[in-house]
Amino acid sequence: MIDFRSDTVTKPTQAMRVAMGAAQVGDDVYGDDPSINYLEDMAAEMFEFDGALFTPSGTQANLLALMAHCERGDEYLCGQQAHNYKFEGGGAAILGSIQPQPLNNQADGSILLADIEAAIKPDDIHFARTRLLSLENTISGKVVPQTYLAQAQELAFNKGLKIHLDGARVANAAVAQNLPMTAITQYFDSVSICLSKGLCAPVGALLLADKRLLSKARRWRKVLGGGMRQAGILAAAAQLALTEQVERLAEDHDNAGYLASQLSTFSEFEVDMSLVQTNMVFASVTAELDINAVANALKQKGILISASKTLRLVTHADISRSDIDSFIRALKVVLQR
Repeated sequence: MIDFRSDTVTKPTQAMRVAMGAAQVGDDVYGDDPSINYLEDMAAEMFEFDGALFTPSGTQANLLALMAHCERGDEYLCGQQAHNYKFEGGGAAILGSIQPQPLNNQADGSILLADIEAAIKPDDIHFARTRLLSLENTISGKVVPQTYLAQAQELAFNKGLKIHLDGARVANAAVAQNLPMTAITQYFDSVSICLSKGLCAPVGALLLADKRLLSKARRWRKVLGGGMRQAGILAAAAQLALTEQVERLAEDHDNAGYLASQLSTFSEFEVDMSLVQTNMVFASVTAELDINAVANALKQKGILISASKTLRLVTHADISRSDIDSFIRALKVVLQR
């Protein structure tokens, strides 16, 4: 299948499979897994944090950060489109008793600094205690400007807030700007990085923070059922995700641009090319087009898309330029061109 639904569908590379088979393992809950210990030390050094914690998923890494930064009755500020607010099951509220305060995202994915400042609650018993600002980069495939990150960090510091980055695709943001990832992560007190999207690892994410926060996060990971045993098999693939897959993301970005340009030739789809900044293409679908019927017809031809009136197509390691050409040819047939 040619699968445009998400970069979460990537398969581990052959090098990852070999490394997983040869990985040294131990019980990570006891801290005895050498492969996980190596991964966490490597990531901490790579991103210039005190330490790192390997988790089963990006959703859990975000939740651990929120629960470690905040106590019951606290709140965090985030965007209306933030993944940890909109797409992670309400975990902060349900499991952490933490109140999210969502704010409008601007066209570039940022949140107005004035809106952030206005949302910070007074020190008053009537209000939840504002403790944390959470940002996302990339967000819906868009790269949040570096100048904005610096300004947001300064605002958080001046207002006594901590600042967290949902960096599920921070590698995409870095590659798109020809920057090291540390140029982005330097502005944050904690960072989550998903390894199983464009970076091709089969499972896992990292939480980067200082030792105090990671100590709390490690306890919450156990409480939430994220304590894994001989998980060094997964860490072996995660190591290669960080060392071998980051620069390759440029291919996905180039392919997304090519896909967008080809899709824009169809009158049934409207593509804003300025928003195609990394590996995601969003296209508005005309009211006359039955996108569900199109998706079903494409599936019969071995091509998967997520049907929606705003169509999202995601390029990744398992999507080649020829796959995109095959998709465009199939789409012409489906639309009877």
